[in-house]
Amino acid sequence: MINESSKITPWEVSGNLDYEKLIKKFGVSHLTELPKIFNKEILFRRKIIFAHRDIQRILEIIKSKKPFVMMTGLMPTGKFHIGHMILAQQMVFYQKLGAKIYIAVADIEAYNARGQSLEESRKIALEEYVSNYIALGLKPANCEIYFQSERSKDAKKANAYYRLQNVLARHVNFNEFKAVYGDINPGKMLSSLLQASDMLHPQLKEFEGQIPVLVPVGIDQDPHLRLARDISKRVKGFIQLSSTYHLFISGLGGGKMSSSESSSYIALTDSEKDVERKIKKYAFSGGRATLKEHQEKGGNPDIDVSFQYLKFFFEPNDEKLKEIEEKYRKGELLTGQLKEYTIKKINSFLKVHQKKLAKSKKKIRRYLK
Repeated sequence: MINESSKITPWEVSGNLDYEKLIKKFGVSHLTELPKIFNKEILFRRKIIFAHRDIQRILEIIKSKKPFVMMTGLMPTGKFHIGHMILAQQMVFYQKLGAKIYIAVADIEAYNARGQSLEESRKIALEEYVSNYIALGLKPANCEIYFQSERSKDAKKANAYYRLQNVLARHVNFNEFKAVYGDINPGKMLSSLLQASDMLHPQLKEFEGQIPVLVPVGIDQDPHLRLARDISKRVKGFIQLSSTYHLFISGLGGGKMSSSESSSYIALTDSEKDVERKIKKYAFSGGRATLKEHQEKGGNPDIDVSFQYLKFFFEPNDEKLKEIEEKYRKGELLTGQLKEYTIKKINSFLKVHQKKLAKSKKKIRRYLK
């Protein structure tokens, strides 16, 4: 639950999180009834995507088969890992439902926040992120990937994008930044305005024109959505943004998954031995301290990282997942056995994915605008 030591901002997440309290705190809504087609995606079926703002607008557009945009972004630092698959799978899902996918590479933010060069950001974005998106099923048609530092080679589009940030700045004041973010400084203000531009600019006449835009995020990013939504009410010509919110996926040690700490994640380029070593050595267990205690009292799959990885990604069969959960809670399934099963499932997925990844690197240029 949220306590005094907990912190959740777009730049930092720490402590134990109570999602029910976060829903009330941020004023988002539970994600409840969805069209049947959404049940084909694990993330919706298992309530990993759990809350929303104005999703009805997007559902109506999908039902009527009209165009819409799914807007997202990537921070080009570190390896592409399984945590990044949450957004990647949503890109592929919505693209199949008719969405045009806009992906912003936050190279300006990486430069300002981490001192990473634009050249290094570009290399990481293309070789790590875009190549994996392609391997996971993203198609070049109806997809636009761009860099914040270089929006477009089309001068009209580029000028419209950068002009929007200044237009938005006229419609917000320092007190509003303070109310949304709490701790704020000029760098964070600029970053939030640029992100608002990213989310809203697909609706400019130089791009798609007035069109519904869906922004899927972790709930820590909701302050950016609130600010963009508030500002857009004061600027003519924008349809209000819609958004969905997904659960955080734990790092191997049980805390936050970090691209800068290789022992906290499974990369999609990890070898079979890497996966085995990381799961056995680092994956936080929900098992008991002794074999006897585990068999008597059972394990806790809710905090067990191996089980969570199966739930989020690697066990598509709902009945099998339920069986694993029940046996683990009863103590019939041991921690070592659960880890072995998870290793097998992850490596089976990666074996296929890495073959696709080798081919995807030849297709990257087709996705850049």
